Amino acid sequence: MFPETPAAAAALSVATRHYSPALLNHCVRSYLWGQMYGTAHGIAYDNELYYVSAVLHDIGLTEAFDSHRLPFENAGGHLAWVFGIAAGWPAERAARVEEIIVLHMRADVSPAADPEAHLLQIATSWEVVGRRPEEFSPEVRAELLVRYPRLGFGTEFLAHFQDQARRKPGSAAAASVDKNVAGRIAANPLEGHPPT
Repeated sequence: MFPETPAAAAALSVATRHYSPALLNHCVRSYLWGQMYGTAHGIAYDNELYYVSAVLHDIGLTEAFDSHRLPFENAGGHLAWVFGIAAGWPAERAARVEEIIVLHMRADVSPAADPEAHLLQIATSWEVVGRRPEEFSPEVRAELLVRYPRLGFGTEFLAHFQDQARRKPGSAAAASVDKNVAGRIAANPLEGHPPT
């Protein structure tokens, strides 16, 4: 299920240290939703690269790595590049993890153009606002949410986005707040799942 590589293990260690429990579970679920979607749609992708991107995609929202100027996805992408280089990846591979994290907050990317960014967009938009619910059966949702519960993720994530919007009014997070991300989070079918 999870890639068993030194870089994957190190990414999870970084995430475990710096994320809240709700953000950590969100990032792990994002990897798993994307993996399920990719398998169902026959999308070939680099599993380690996707895993590291998914696990670190919100690191720019954490207190330790938040930038006072850069949107969270750019700050997180820069950190992920540093992570990739420190993990011994070639510069091109480190640049890919940065690109995937930045792209997950941009306009839709096709699987042909960038399969890893496509999977992260699918997974995070499902996680946050419930986009494409037909892709994930109620049984699969229930099983995954028992293993990795939301722990108040919607409320916490909305607070992060509202904070980003106040401090970085030109960011994608600010645009999401302007487009009623609060209402879309509240309407997400995953938010109604009973807590465990």
